[in-house]
Amino acid sequence: MYEDERERLIINLLQNGYIKTEPVKQAFLTVPREAFIPDFLKTYSYVDTPLDIGQGQTISAPHMVAIMCEALDIKKGQKILEVGTGSGYHAAIVAQLVGETGKVYTIERFESLAKKGKENLKQIGCTNVIVEVGDGSCGLPSYQPYDRIYVTCAAPCMPQPLIDQLHDPGKLLVPIGDMYCELTLLEKEKGKTAVHHLGGCVFVPLVGKYGH
Repeated sequence: MYEDERERLIINLLQNGYIKTEPVKQAFLTVPREAFIPDFLKTYSYVDTPLDIGQGQTISAPHMVAIMCEALDIKKGQKILEVGTGSGYHAAIVAQLVGETGKVYTIERFESLAKKGKENLKQIGCTNVIVEVGDGSCGLPSYQPYDRIYVTCAAPCMPQPLIDQLHDPGKLLVPIGDMYCELTLLEKEKGKTAVHHLGGCVFVPLVGKYGH
């Protein structure tokens, strides 16, 4: 049942230009979003909308996950930091993009969500994601530097620790603002940074030392 719905969603994301590349398309085809959705919402697994996962947090709409993955231009073998594990779905997609030789580190401030996200990832056999509990606005210095960093909640500004933990060259993607925010891409290369604004979006707020 879910396979047909997944394929219909991916066709829609392709037609609307959210999915642009074959690796992102294959990642979306491979990862079962229903495995990351609470039981009472499973019928909405392939509706292109954010869904409540508890603790005031959401699983992002598939089109937003696609936009972020395409903007980051993720390659096989890269080391990625995700701030805001949530259900684990976004990390699972990224884990497909980095492949077996890559690694995704994800940090979640709610222990209950981190535990559930870890269970969801294990359930689908995803072995290259490490889930940590802590203040994601401070990054995760233990495993730095990261080729790519992305934040799945809205920050008031680019958290400096994330810029510091980014490899040179590297890309950092953060929704900047309150709930209504601007998806902002920072590119670091040869000691310099360039910032690109990718459009408006809606995210729950980043909470922590460098958050709201």
